[in-house]
Amino acid sequence: MSIKLHRCPFTFVHYRSHCYEVQQALDQQGIDYDVVKQPFLPRSRRKDVERLSGQRLLPVIEFEDGSVYREESAEMAATIMSGRLDAKRAAATS
Repeated sequence: MSIKLHRCPFTFVHYRSHCYEVQQALDQQGIDYDVVKQPFLPRSRRKDVERLSGQRLLPVIEFEDGSVYREESAEMAATIMSGRLDAKRAAATS
């Protein structure tokens, strides 16, 4: 089972897309993931994201054990590119 990337539904938008920035980092690091498209607007329709992470912002990474990781997309991408994604999983479960 791979991690899940909860992101906006506009997977074709690459320019200045916060969700794409995180997805691209996962791709570049060879991390297996499934994309879970969430409603773009209104944010109130993001019930699954809110249930998982306690908020409605995207992107959100859901680990296999059900824990989640959410920061601003630039920080998420930097964490992934530096190989520290597993540290975020450990922090989310403690």
